[in-house]
Amino acid sequence: MPAMPQSSMPKTPQDTFEGLLERHRKIVFKVANTYCRNAEDRRDLGQEIAVQLWRAFPAYDEARPFPTWMYRVALNVAISFARRAGYQDAHSVPLDERVAEPADTRAAIEEPDPRVEALREFIEQLDPLNRALMLLYLEDHSYLEIAEVLGLSQTNVATKISRLKQRIRDFVGSKARNS
Repeated sequence: MPAMPQSSMPKTPQDTFEGLLERHRKIVFKVANTYCRNAEDRRDLGQEIAVQLWRAFPAYDEARPFPTWMYRVALNVAISFARRAGYQDAHSVPLDERVAEPADTRAAIEEPDPRVEALREFIEQLDPLNRALMLLYLEDHSYLEIAEVLGLSQTNVATKISRLKQRIRDFVGSKARNS
């Protein structure tokens, strides 16, 4: 029997997983950047997220969006990683421009926007759940998507985000007064 051409061979679960992981790998980078300060810890967390995604993949429901499921697994792994490593109080993660892709390359060369720096500083001091909320909110996910990823109700998400917005305003206001 002649070998089937590569393109017509049925995909294995591993092929499917690898394709989905590659297509949505930025989620892993964003989550690792949000929860780890140094490059070595980011690599460790990224690997741990990939392992846990693979372990959980047989339970993935294809009727649900893969990125939502991936965020949920990645954030749960990151929160556990942060707690286990004692990062909750001792470490936080500023966005690393070397890993993140700037939306506008001219902006990467110019002076950093003080408002963006203040937002980064604010996010660094958040607990893991609120950090996850901010990450998803800043990624323009809907309250419904955030609720699904974090296992909260939409009302709870809306309330927490409203409180975070007020805390940001207070934080930025106090920084401006102290400058």
